[in-house]
Amino acid sequence: MHQPVGKLLLFGATGDLAQRMLLPSLYALHADSLLPAGLTITATARSDHDDASFREFAREALDKFLPGDRKDEAALDGFLERLNYQSLDASQMDGFAALKEKVGDISGGLAIFLSTAPWLFGPTIKGLEAAGLAGDNVRIGLEKPLGRDLESSREINDLVAAAFPEERTFRIDHYLGKETVQNILALRFGNSLFEPVWNAQGIDHVQITVSETVGLEGRAGFYDETGALRDMVQNHMLQLVALIAMEPPARFDGTAIRDEKVKVLRSLRPISASEAPQLTVTGQYGGGAVKGEIVRDYASDLEKPSTTETFVAIKAHVDNWRWHGVPFYLRTGKRLAERRSEIVIQFKPVPHSIFAQRGASLQPNTLVIRLQPEEYVRLLVMAKQPGLDREGVRLREVPLNLSLESEFAGTTRRIAYERLLLDLIEGDPTLFVRRDEVEAQWEWIDGIRAGWNANDMKPKPYASGSWGPSASVALTERDGVTWNE
Repeated sequence: MHQPVGKLLLFGATGDLAQRMLLPSLYALHADSLLPAGLTITATARSDHDDASFREFAREALDKFLPGDRKDEAALDGFLERLNYQSLDASQMDGFAALKEKVGDISGGLAIFLSTAPWLFGPTIKGLEAAGLAGDNVRIGLEKPLGRDLESSREINDLVAAAFPEERTFRIDHYLGKETVQNILALRFGNSLFEPVWNAQGIDHVQITVSETVGLEGRAGFYDETGALRDMVQNHMLQLVALIAMEPPARFDGTAIRDEKVKVLRSLRPISASEAPQLTVTGQYGGGAVKGEIVRDYASDLEKPSTTETFVAIKAHVDNWRWHGVPFYLRTGKRLAERRSEIVIQFKPVPHSIFAQRGASLQPNTLVIRLQPEEYVRLLVMAKQPGLDREGVRLREVPLNLSLESEFAGTTRRIAYERLLLDLIEGDPTLFVRRDEVEAQWEWIDGIRAGWNANDMKPKPYASGSWGPSASVALTERDGVTWNE
C-alpha cells in the first residue's frame, strides 16, 4: 500500500510551469478534497518572497490560469493557507538549512518536486542531503529534461541515486498523466476485440503525430540547445510507442507495466549511420501563415542562424515477434498546420473482398486515438450505404466514436499534472518513468543523432503552416503509406 506524505516541497515555484500547471493542479486537488488533510506545501525559488507575498503571487497565477468554472473563493483561501515560501539559491549550500527549518518536521513523510534547470540537480540534491531532507521517508519527482544524451542522463541519474534510491525517484513525463494515454491500456487490455489482432498479422503500420502550431514561445535558449528529437521524440513519443507495442503486463502495477515498456524500448531497431538519410527526416520552419497570421522563420524568432531541427520524422521498427515487419512512423514539429497529438493504428485489409465484383472498394480498418486537442477513440469501419444496389453495392467508411468529452461529460476533466502530483504525494510509481526506460530511450536517440552527424544532415526548410518538409511525405509514400491528415 502506498503511503501519502504530510509535506510537499516545490522547487521552481515561481516559474512558468508552476504558474500554468503545478499551482492550478494542486489547487484543484485541494478543492476536491483529494490532498491529505494536513498537507503543507513549501514553495521555493530564487525570487524574493515571504509567505504573504508568495500567496498573493499564487492567487494571481490561479486567477489567470484556472478555468472560470473551477474558481471558488472559499477553496482558494483554504488552498493558499497550505502555502509557505522560502527563497533559495539552489546553487549555494548555505541556504538549505533555512529551507529545512521552513519545511519543518518531516517525520510524516516529504515529497519533493524538482522543476529546475538540469544543471541545478546536482547542487540541489547535495543541499537536500546536507540539510537532512533526503531521508528514507522522502521521495523526489524530477521534471524533464534528464540529460542531453545517454552519458549526461547517466550522470544525472547517478547524482539522484546517491541520495534517492530508484523506488523513491519519480521521473515525470506529463504525457503519461493524460487520460487518453492511460486509456490505451484500457483499450488494449480491457477488451477482447483488439488484442487478437494487435500484432504483425493484424496491423499494417502505426503512425504517431505530435504537432504544434506554436514556435519558440519564450523557450528560445532551451529549445535551440535541445531540438525536436530530444524535446519530443526521446520522451513523449517513445513512451507512446512503448504503450502501443508492449506485451500484456501480469498485473496493473508500476513494476509490471514498466517492465513491459522497457522491453519494447530495448527492442527498437537501431538506426545506423548508413540508414539515417533514408529512415529519418529533419526540418526547420521558415516563414508562412499559421491560423491566418503571418509568422517569421526560426532564425528570425531565435535572432541568429541555427541548425537545430524543429521537425523530425522517423520510420522505426520494434524487433520482436509481435511487431516483426510493422513500421512505426513518428513525426513531430513546431509551426505545423494544426495542433494535434494522435496515434493511428492501420489494420491490414481483409484477405479477400467478396464485394470487388460488385464494384465496391474496401478500405482497411483504422483506429485513431486522439490525445489532444480533443480526446477520443475512433474506429473506422466499412458499412453498406442504404439503397437497392441496382448499379452495384456501395460501401462507405464510417466512424465508430468514443468521445471522452461526451461519454464522460459529467466527470471532471483533469490536467495531467493533477494525476501525477497526487501519485507523487501518495507514492504510486505506475505513471512515472524508470531509469532503465530513460536510458534505453537515450541509447536509441543517440544513435540517430550520430547518424545525422556522420552524414552532415542539416534540417530541410518547410513553410510554417504546412505539415513539414516534403521529404517526410516521401518517407511514408515509399511504402505506399499516407500520413493521416
